[in-house]
Amino acid sequence: MDWLYASLIGYFFGSIPTAWLLCKIFYGINIFEHGSKNMGSTNVYRTVGGKAFAANLAIDVLKGMVPVLLSAHLWPTHPQVIFAAAAFAMIGHTLSFWVKFKGGKGVATGLGVFIALSGHHALYALAVFLVVLLITRMVSVSSMIAATSLPFFLWYGKVLGEYTIYITVFAALVAIFVIVKHKTNIQRILKGTESKLPLFAPKKEEESGEQK
Repeated sequence: MDWLYASLIGYFFGSIPTAWLLCKIFYGINIFEHGSKNMGSTNVYRTVGGKAFAANLAIDVLKGMVPVLLSAHLWPTHPQVIFAAAAFAMIGHTLSFWVKFKGGKGVATGLGVFIALSGHHALYALAVFLVVLLITRMVSVSSMIAATSLPFFLWYGKVLGEYTIYITVFAALVAIFVIVKHKTNIQRILKGTESKLPLFAPKKEEESGEQK
């Protein structure tokens, strides 16, 4: 039953539709009707600007951290159960029952998960993300490369001793998950039509009149 409880904890926190709530309450819009039509932080940034982006990103990261830390407190001797909470936090974010099983792509929540599991290795992956973003200005490319780098950091760091194999395999599965969620982005990258992140916060979609 520990697996079930941990999974429910993970899904509950992960499924909180942060972007949908923020945009609905403070801007009166449905984020699923704007931009890329998902509730990821990048879409929030492009649609309503930097303040909402920062709030959304912080909460999405916490959605991954909290269930992992809570599960680690409740079941400290069962790492596999903690991984269940981590996995379902990401599933909840991408398939939230609050918004008809829609969601984001799991990157920010995944970052929160791995900050809780192994903070310094997650920061290495975040550094990779930022470097690639500075070079390409494409969040999708940065996310996929950072997610792919994480299993290598974890494995060579021997982060959890005998449990290193578990977290490495979990990170590899998360990387595959992130890549699959970016399928349409990959298609646009290959066509040369993928959007690049502006250097400064854009005007709101309604003000600029542009279709992002």
